[in-house]
Amino acid sequence: MKKILLLGSGELGKEFVISVKRLGCHVIACDSYAGAPAMQVADEYCVFSMLDETSLRAAIAKYQPDLIVPEIEAIRTEVLLEVEKEGFEVIPSARAANLTMNRDRIRDVAVGLGVRTAKFNYAESAADLLTKATDIGFPVVIKPVMSSSGKGQSVAKTPADIQHCWEFACAGMRGDRQKVIVEEFIHFEFEITLLTVRQRKGPTLFCEPIGHVQERGDYQYSWQPQAMKPDHLKVAQDMAEKVTTDLGGAGLFGVEFFVTKDEVIFSELSPRPHDTGMVTLVSQNLSEFDLHARAILGLPIPQIDCVEGASAVVLADKEGAHPQFTGVPDALSEPGVDVRIFGKPSTRPYRRMAVALAKGPNALQRARDAAGKIKVV
Repeated sequence: MKKILLLGSGELGKEFVISVKRLGCHVIACDSYAGAPAMQVADEYCVFSMLDETSLRAAIAKYQPDLIVPEIEAIRTEVLLEVEKEGFEVIPSARAANLTMNRDRIRDVAVGLGVRTAKFNYAESAADLLTKATDIGFPVVIKPVMSSSGKGQSVAKTPADIQHCWEFACAGMRGDRQKVIVEEFIHFEFEITLLTVRQRKGPTLFCEPIGHVQERGDYQYSWQPQAMKPDHLKVAQDMAEKVTTDLGGAGLFGVEFFVTKDEVIFSELSPRPHDTGMVTLVSQNLSEFDLHARAILGLPIPQIDCVEGASAVVLADKEGAHPQFTGVPDALSEPGVDVRIFGKPSTRPYRRMAVALAKGPNALQRARDAAGKIKVV
């Protein structure tokens, strides 16, 4: 039995815990607040800020885990680099966690590997942002170098938008780095997440591409498979394998790309299950969480099967505690539809509280219709 220290206990962590528990693991779920989703299904839990170096070190020392599995970006990753040298195993690697904690570092890695990205630069003040945005050319996309689920992301269409975008990015930042990435606005046909699985033994595997739509920088619905040209898919797979090989380790990576009429452009990478990949709970024989579990435990993945599926989020619209949900029976009355309520103890505007899943013909519309029937009260 492997002992796993899970750093971050949101909805993705909850599904991951379920997957590894089925394979006999013992999980300690950590987050900055009690009652987080993954804590509800883990063996033990620990409440502290992962950005607190002392608390993070204390948790590792106390539990002596076989595997340290980050589920969020906001972690004092310098500690992970140090404990890895002491013999602890970080998934997929401490270097991957450290580089992907900040968008600037992973983007620099991609450029160094010759991977096609949008034009981009960094800024550490509103005035600096205006200069860099003007150099790239409006419109531009502005994101904190460290955030989660698209928080703080916006589009500046003209110089007049810069101050607001800077303040919005600062409000959505995690960690202690007041720095943004400003990048060329890509007029893409669609975006994909390519779930990429690095095995301890065996070749890198790819799931069918997942299409998704975002609002306010946060995913709203996704579907699988996303149809795309075979040569474009091969380009995306080659880029994903190049970057994940450089990062090393074993596990599932969520690699995002913009797809235009003529090319595929690297966007971002998460060294862990991806929010858009929640669709795999219904579309694949092995969900992204099952794949992550098998990969980090060194278990075989003989085949990944995919059927048409889709997911759509259910959002809160106000601040509150002890949320209740209406409309769930109506949503579940549709054949092929399932619902996952995450169990978050509080709400705030646009907080993701649940997801509706559908498989089979017209899955996307059915998932969105089901999500629309559910209200958070």
